[in-house]
Amino acid sequence: MTLGLKTGKPLLLAAVMAAAGGAAAQEPNKAVVAIELSDAEPVGEACKLSFVVQNGHKADIGKAVYETVLFDDQGQVARLTLLDFQDLPAGRLRLRQFQFPHTCDGISRVLINGADTCTGDGLPDGACSRGLVLSSRVMELAG
Repeated sequence: MTLGLKTGKPLLLAAVMAAAGGAAAQEPNKAVVAIELSDAEPVGEACKLSFVVQNGHKADIGKAVYETVLFDDQGQVARLTLLDFQDLPAGRLRLRQFQFPHTCDGISRVLINGADTCTGDGLPDGACSRGLVLSSRVMELAG
């Protein structure tokens, strides 16, 4: 899935998931975590990415941290980082913002490798990774 940012620069939000996790994302009424890239806002020479996150599980997630890779405009890895989405209450939306020392035009792709940390009472194994659903409101389908 390749997506283009409003500015015309390509930006990709992707996830690496196990085959079972990918299948789970397609099942209706399956409890999952959904992450949406909602905005990419220039802040001087930096870029602020805003994510809307929904915990579809019946239990609260106490802490969710995702390993994330930013690629530069040449397609090279620019940054490998951990994004701490903090607590994610069951069935509720949360907005989380992260600022990076790259211009938004200098970021071509965002890759969510998977959950580095996922804690909470009553959560199934792989609660933050299996069936992870990713989307974007700030990009158009380019090809």
